[in-house]
This record gives sequence, structure tokens and C-alpha cells, in this order.
Amino acid sequence: MVLVQGDAGTGKTVLMSSIFYEIINKYKDEIENNEINSKKLEVAILVNHKEQLTVYEEIVKKLDLANDQEQVVYNPTSFINQFENKKNSPKKRDKLFDVVFVDEAHLLLTQKNQAFTDDNQLQEIMKYAKVAVVMFDKNQIMNAEQYLDEETINQYITIAKNNDSYIELKKQMRMAASKEVVSWIKKICDDGIVEKVPKNKKGYEIRIFDTPKELEKAIKEKASNPKTALSRIIASYDWPYSGQSSPKDKKYWEVEIGTWKKPWNRELMRYADKKETKKIKGLAWAEQPQTINEVGSTYTIQGFDLNYSGVIIGPSVKYRNGKIVFDPKESHNDKATHKRTLKNGERKSFGEQFLKNELSVLLTRGVNGLYIYACDDELREQLKKVL
Repeated sequence: MVLVQGDAGTGKTVLMSSIFYEIINKYKDEIENNEINSKKLEVAILVNHKEQLTVYEEIVKKLDLANDQEQVVYNPTSFINQFENKKNSPKKRDKLFDVVFVDEAHLLLTQKNQAFTDDNQLQEIMKYAKVAVVMFDKNQIMNAEQYLDEETINQYITIAKNNDSYIELKKQMRMAASKEVVSWIKKICDDGIVEKVPKNKKGYEIRIFDTPKELEKAIKEKASNPKTALSRIIASYDWPYSGQSSPKDKKYWEVEIGTWKKPWNRELMRYADKKETKKIKGLAWAEQPQTINEVGSTYTIQGFDLNYSGVIIGPSVKYRNGKIVFDPKESHNDKATHKRTLKNGERKSFGEQFLKNELSVLLTRGVNGLYIYACDDELREQLKKVL
């Protein structure tokens, strides 16, 4: 296992995509030059994120990187189930890949569910790979199904280090911000400290808004400019949403703050005809034109960049007695707040930690700027004060 660890925006996905591209093209060149025999190179990309799955499928298709394979990009659960030989006991591999790339490995399941019957997806994936290249950030684990204890994480790191295959990415590559501004955002998320905003020589723009309506207006202005068109509103998961059902009393699941409201991500296409859905096929949520009138969440924006991110910090994040506190009771993300059974049989909730990770993901999406509206009055006033 090659383990690549780094915070959000340090370039894990870019690095992985580049390595994948280089390997495929190097192999093709060697075949053409008769440097190696024609044994088929078997590679796979795995990611447990619907938006990124779509993007990778389009990249492989457009750049002709399938290399005669029927499929290259997989959801981890379907990958494991597809190549597991269920007729044999104990379980037997049906296929062994040369290289399996696992992006956003912190989103892999670490407990059973209806579709996945083992205990740890990464361990199962390793059985199907001669080499697994794993991109991981423990600070982006955001629900109980993905929880990994420190002991297990350290075991993976130790194994990789012993094999000289541990890489840590430390430089913030996404945000066009100074180290001081990046540190300011990190302190908010990690330590709950809201200090005075440092001066930023690189031009990264931070603005705090009194109302969500003002935030929306500013983001739409940025989105109307071709240079900053990839600007969207995103929010903590503090309002009801279901991808399987419709709300009883209205057309869409919405983020509602006073009289202001906007549909949650993917809602505007819920009732669209096939022509409309075809237009956006292969596009990530933020690239779809209608999403300027929606509110994204970590489920649609994790792993992606925005030019400007308009972040609505919901009521699960408050400012009390000089520090940020997280309130799981205000969150509507059941997967983040429900309890997890540990190895020792203890049932424990990690809601506060997962909400902290959620905030970190939201605040680190913007390449050129971060716009914020905080629902909590005290938090909003503190942010205005330090700016």
C-alpha cells in the first residue's frame, strides 16, 4: 500500500489522477515500442463519492484511458461485491489488479451495511490489488459508518512507513491564500478559536454577511463572471433532506432561514425530463448551471474546488464563551450523529468531531475567496468583529 495523507486542498486527487494518467500512457508507449510484452495492464479507480465517480468516468472516457478494460472506475462496494467469489468458502478472489487507486479513502465503510457484508472496505480492496494507492485524510471522516480509530490509522501509517511508501502532503494547493489565512481557517475548525483575520497579500477574499440573501447576491455576481463562474452556496447539513423521498408539505427539500429559502443540492433536477438530465450528464454538481439556485452540502462538494464558496454555517455551529461549540442536536445528518459500536463493545457518538470535520470541508472549498453567513448570532458578530 502506498498511503498518501494530506489535509483538504493539499492536492491528493490531482496527484492520484496524474499518476494514473502517467501509468496508462507509459504502458501504451512501452507496448508500441515493443519494450514489454502485451500482457494486459489492469488498473482501477475507486471512490465512494457519487459526484467524483461521475467525473472520473468522464475523464477516462474522454482521454481514452480505459486501456481495453470493460470498466475502470468503481464504487468501492460494487467493486468488492463484483469480484468476490461467493461460491467459495473461505472467500476467494476472482481478479487481481496491478494497481488500484483509492481516492477519498476516508469515505470507505468500516462497518457492515445491507450491501457490504465485511468490516473494513480498505482491507477487502487490498485483496484485489498488487499495489493500492490510497488517498486519505482522517479530518474528512464525517459519519459513523466511516469511523476509524487512531490505533488502526496509525497501523496503516506504520506499515506504509516500514515499506517506504508513506507520503504526506502539507502544502495547501487549492486556496490562493497566505499561510496565515489558511492557519486562521484551520484554527476555527480545529480549535474553535476565531481570531483577528490576518492581512492577506495574495488577494484571497473573506467576507461576512448579515443575511443569507446578501450572501446569495454576492455569490451570483461572482458566478455571472466567466472567470469565477464556479461559485456556489454550500451549507452545513442542518436542514432536512432525503434523496429517496419528497417532503410532504412542499415541492423541494430546502435550506430555510427566516423568509429566505433555497432548494438543497440535486433538488431542482428531481422532476426534470430526460432532455434536461442528459444536458448535465457527466458534470459534477457545482458545474451544473441550475445549481446556482441550490445549496450544496459535503455530499456534493467534498473533494471539489469552487472559485468562491458561499458558506452557510447552520445552527449546529455556535459561539459561546469565546469559543466555537458544535451541537449535534441541531444537525440533520443522522450518519454523523448516531452512535458507533467500538471494538470493545462500547457504543459511542462522535457527532461533535464529525461536525468539526464537516465545517473544515466547507470552509476550504474556495480557491479565490470565502463568503460566510452564520446562523448563530454570536458567531456571526464575532466573525464580523475579527474581520
